[in-house]
Amino acid sequence: MRDAREPHEPADERQEAAASANAAAEGSPEGRGWPERHTGPVIRRRGQVLSGTTDQRLLDSRGATDWVHSDPWRVLRIQSEFVEGFGALAELGPAVSVFGSARTPADTPEYEAGVRIGRALAQAGFAVITGGGPGAMEAANKGAGEAGGISVGLGIELPFEQGLNPYVDIGVNFRYFFVRKTMFVKYARGFVVLPGGFGTLDELFEALTLVQTKKVTRFPIVLFGTEYWGGLASWIRGTLVGEGKASAADLELFHITDDVDEAVKLVTQETA
Repeated sequence: MRDAREPHEPADERQEAAASANAAAEGSPEGRGWPERHTGPVIRRRGQVLSGTTDQRLLDSRGATDWVHSDPWRVLRIQSEFVEGFGALAELGPAVSVFGSARTPADTPEYEAGVRIGRALAQAGFAVITGGGPGAMEAANKGAGEAGGISVGLGIELPFEQGLNPYVDIGVNFRYFFVRKTMFVKYARGFVVLPGGFGTLDELFEALTLVQTKKVTRFPIVLFGTEYWGGLASWIRGTLVGEGKASAADLELFHITDDVDEAVKLVTQETA
């Protein structure tokens, strides 16, 4: 029997001894000649037993960091972006997405048209969703804000940081274009497309394809600016439809106008 006057073992030695005893007890179940470890619902035996515990491996900060660049981790990031986007916009109410160039100067008729469109949409009871950047996007957000409407900006991570324009009331930044595009379509009842570049064209043809293939319920797509969009419309009519790559009915998927009131009327009437 141990003399009570003898010094106690240090705490870390006692913990280590207890852990060893527990590991030994779990390592070879009574009546069996192999080690066994229960990890949640998984049972590992013999050579498949892992050292340590799941929590230990989670909390060990000294391990490799390559996992943050792995595909499974990217899937979780993608999932988190969907969750954040859905959570931010779920109670938005009726909305219209307005696309256009980030390079539209603020002192141009195009910018002023964007402001007027955003203002008119807000006055008609619609929230305005843009890409959140400068130029035409800023113009639509500005107009919506001036009219007391809800101004939404869905930003995207790019090598050249733009940031959300100051007229955005609800802003969500995304890493992935395809998640952002889902938000544009899911929470909008129509699209107004101002003059823009590759990004605007990408969003336009994404919407046209979804409507044409009936992946989404039909909704109006209005192109603002006959001079800007006229050449594209002629090419679609003369080449795509003319050579049988699209049907004549597909020409009804979009409207072109120079009139702000008509653009708002088209996009709101069809969504009523």
